[in-house]
Amino acid sequence: MKKKVLLMGKSGSGKTSMRSIIFANYVAKDTRRLGATIDVEHSHVRFLGNLILNLWDCGGQEVFMENYIASQRDHIFRNVQVLIYVFDIESREIEKDMHYYQSCLEAILANSKDAKIFCLIHKMDLVQEDQREALFREREMELKRRSLPLSVTCFKTSIWDETLYKAWSSIVYSLIPNVRLLENNLENFAKICEADEVVLFERTTFLVISHSSQKQHADVHRFEKVSNIIKQFKLSCSQSQALFQRMEVNNGRFSAFVDVLTPNTYVMVIISDPSIQSAATLINIAAARSHFEKIEQGQVAK
Repeated sequence: MKKKVLLMGKSGSGKTSMRSIIFANYVAKDTRRLGATIDVEHSHVRFLGNLILNLWDCGGQEVFMENYIASQRDHIFRNVQVLIYVFDIESREIEKDMHYYQSCLEAILANSKDAKIFCLIHKMDLVQEDQREALFREREMELKRRSLPLSVTCFKTSIWDETLYKAWSSIVYSLIPNVRLLENNLENFAKICEADEVVLFERTTFLVISHSSQKQHADVHRFEKVSNIIKQFKLSCSQSQALFQRMEVNNGRFSAFVDVLTPNTYVMVIISDPSIQSAATLINIAAARSHFEKIEQGQVAK
């Protein structure tokens, strides 16, 4: 099942850097050596086995943008499931950025009216921390107004923190066909394990696919932080020619288990009850593997 995803925005906004971090295992500091995208770069990313993201990274130089909107309009904007438009928060040409964005929306409306629209307000690390939220809300309101009659979801992002994972997890989540079934079964699994929380990650990107929380937690960004940390740890393992398989962390407040669940996913199980033995949790994970593999393959009824 292929899903066409357009990644657009003006040249230098950070599109290729974020794509490389999420899908090509780059670390943030290594993206400095990436050059500008020329015209359109196509990549196919297999996600959860049978879901394939057909990612079109569109170069943002003016000559290319004009070309997409004029002569390549039908080719670029036909059969699009998701448009991701990246805005550089430090851009000094906001009106021009908005003009190209609205031109893309007109083409989407004509060719793929059911496409989901996501705007990433990027490079937020360059804004003073106490000003980020207000500036983001201001830009978000403007984008929502200019996007009508289409609906748009906005995220503030930076390659230097977990916000990038939060945005891309949400985008991919919108494309997963059987996500409700997955969530229901994950909740049942959490109850069986007597877990505080269970989180499902895609194996290669470590994006969050789904979660079940049985207890409230103050940190709303905890999943994306874990994504970022474990992705970096996996990269460190591969650089040492070691294979990351499983992780267990124990302290006085909880135990955390990160383990392979299916060929395409990892699961993280958080347990605070000290009476539950680690071996019991690992047995539950092992027992759940075949069931979640069937869900991925569409062999479990809704």
